[in-house]
Amino acid sequence: MNRLIIISILATLPLLQGCATFPGSKEPTQKSNLTMGTIKIKIIKGETTQAEILELLGSPNLATKNRDNNEVWNYNRMAFKASSGKDAGFLILWGGSRAASSTTTESFDLIIEFDKNDVVKDYSVISASF
Repeated sequence: MNRLIIISILATLPLLQGCATFPGSKEPTQKSNLTMGTIKIKIIKGETTQAEILELLGSPNLATKNRDNNEVWNYNRMAFKASSGKDAGFLILWGGSRAASSTTTESFDLIIEFDKNDVVKDYSVISASF
């Protein structure tokens, strides 16, 4: 009789136990030089050339000219991070279950203005996370 009780308890224990799953991102993350640290160290107003910018960051997302006819390059990096899972709760026998998810969007924009000699005249950074 005691053996039957122990087997019954061991058999129902996994049903009473809660579990939560939050899978991590398994996709490879592409590295980018478009960071605040790289910009502050590598881009120097009046010294850094277009060729050096191309070598550091690659082709711009957008190239235009401003009112002074100076070339302006725009770089943009967006990152979306999402995680989801479910929490089965303590008593799965009574159908307890909750969904959980989280999403974060990060945007990083770099705008570089060059002078007539293709040297960085000025730059600005816009960074947002929501």
